[in-house]
Amino acid sequence: MTSTATKTIDERQAAHPRDVKRYDTQTLREDFLIERIFVPGEVTLTYSHYDRMIVGGATPAAKPLTLAPFAPTGTPFFLARRELGVINIGGAGHVTVDGERFDLPTLDALYVGLGAKDVSFTSADAANPAKFYLTSAPAHREAPHQIIRQSDANTLHLGSSETSNKRTIRQYIMPNTTGTNQLVMGMTALDTGSVWNSMPCHTHTRRMEAYLYFNLDPAHRVFHFMGEPTETRHLLVANEQAIIAPNWSVHCGCGTSNYSFVWAMAGDNVEFTDMDPAPVETLR
Repeated sequence: MTSTATKTIDERQAAHPRDVKRYDTQTLREDFLIERIFVPGEVTLTYSHYDRMIVGGATPAAKPLTLAPFAPTGTPFFLARRELGVINIGGAGHVTVDGERFDLPTLDALYVGLGAKDVSFTSADAANPAKFYLTSAPAHREAPHQIIRQSDANTLHLGSSETSNKRTIRQYIMPNTTGTNQLVMGMTALDTGSVWNSMPCHTHTRRMEAYLYFNLDPAHRVFHFMGEPTETRHLLVANEQAIIAPNWSVHCGCGTSNYSFVWAMAGDNVEFTDMDPAPVETLR
């Protein structure tokens, strides 16, 4: 028996940067932090009005979970006008798309194209459930569903131990790896002793971004920096929580230990290097 349990965490409206300057800590957290992603036995979804990105998680326990129609999209089924990216950060599991099974061990990814009607998620072991991280953006054309293994992802090694940002970037869902419309998705892992990500930081006005922080000890936190480069703010982020980053905002972080994060972007431009640098000396 398949469960259709879905809990929508929230629907997030877009905010003007001049208003965000006046936000207190609680308001910043309510608008930009997603605190509950992986809930056993549930699909959790948050709809952002920044480029209509949906961020969520599917954590199947003893029973599979299905991706049910989602009211904010106003469509008869979830992927009627959307594409979907999935990265598993938990135990082994599989995703079934219109009857086709895709085995997804930890840190492998799946791209699901426009028009898929029946999508379900299953854990191989309920005692060690899969944690399927989901991102979805509007799409205008069909593309084939595709597994992207961690070993097959485009891999970049950036930073250094001297600047505390030695990291490995794996690009999973990209124009040169899948038939994606506008969704791009990947993962960054910081080496032991490195805590800074994406520094020097940047903005990219042609797309938004979402971050899922994970592999972080529960006793530790990431200071996630956001805001206009001359009006920065910060959010304290715990393990397996996500951030919505507007197009006008910087998005970088510094942890009290090393960690990993999944990044996903949607918007006008799918070029990974399309960004506007914000040099450290200009930040305020």
